[in-house]
Amino acid sequence: MMEIIEIQEHYERELNLFLVYMKDREYSRNTQAGYLHDVRHFLKSMNGKNVSDVTDIDVMNHLSQIRESGAGARYRNRCQSAIRLFYKVMIKFRVATQNPAQEIEKAKIEKNRKPTFLQKQFLDACMMLIKGRYLVRDVAIIALMAYCGLRVNEVVRLDIINFDRDGSTLAVRGKGDKWRYLPLPPEMKELLQQALTERIEPRNKKDEQAFFISQFRRRISKRMVQTVAEKTFAELVIQYPQFAGLSLSAHKFRHSFATDLLRNGADLRAVQELLGHEDISTTQIYTHVLDEAKERAMNNVRPAIPLRIKGTDWQGK
Repeated sequence: MMEIIEIQEHYERELNLFLVYMKDREYSRNTQAGYLHDVRHFLKSMNGKNVSDVTDIDVMNHLSQIRESGAGARYRNRCQSAIRLFYKVMIKFRVATQNPAQEIEKAKIEKNRKPTFLQKQFLDACMMLIKGRYLVRDVAIIALMAYCGLRVNEVVRLDIINFDRDGSTLAVRGKGDKWRYLPLPPEMKELLQQALTERIEPRNKKDEQAFFISQFRRRISKRMVQTVAEKTFAELVIQYPQFAGLSLSAHKFRHSFATDLLRNGADLRAVQELLGHEDISTTQIYTHVLDEAKERAMNNVRPAIPLRIKGTDWQGK
């Protein structure tokens, strides 16, 4: 099987066309990197076969190998999307005449899977458990995810200019470089102002606008944000052993934010806007809390049914 370096050389023209197309269509850097990785992996399995000669059977075999290696349905579908887009580009630039991934069905994903979340009392407890030399910075990072619903990448990409202190709003650049604007509660505004006051001076000019700076004096990394979350959850498990063994990641703060909004009666469309979901169906996975509320409400209903069941002595009361 061909090595990655050989793949890059053998399919250099095709991969360059693919990258140019994604840049021109303003795909996010993460999407570009992910799709390139998936397509390189696919081409590696083709072992030098011409792009124009690849068939739907080749694609299906590759996707089956991904599944058999233990990958989940979501990752398999992402790989399929990457291959499909790759061939769309190849057809556009007349490198291929057909898209072998076009008619392949996506793997089924459990649509009713409920996201795990922290109840408000434990979310608040996390804030009290953060400690360390960069306390204000780390509290602000966790608070943005827990009380504003930011993704890890959105925290990393945040710039000073995105924080409007006069208007008490935060401009967030989300997936696909789409912007959303969050009104900030007074506590968050005060916290972010304090974080700027204690902000570390960056070493490089390119990082001068970064809101969060690491101890290495550069824009904070995705891994550092995840590490702050992991340390916080480690402290939570010590205080509340019932969380031991559960899968807790930085994204759980965002889940908890969405869940808490709906518990408190927020409109589903408003939650969609605050989370930056393009499709409201993505937001609807959080409506499980509404189902729980409906169940609790119905448990309090005591019907007085004046109906005698035929053939029995039962009388509804």
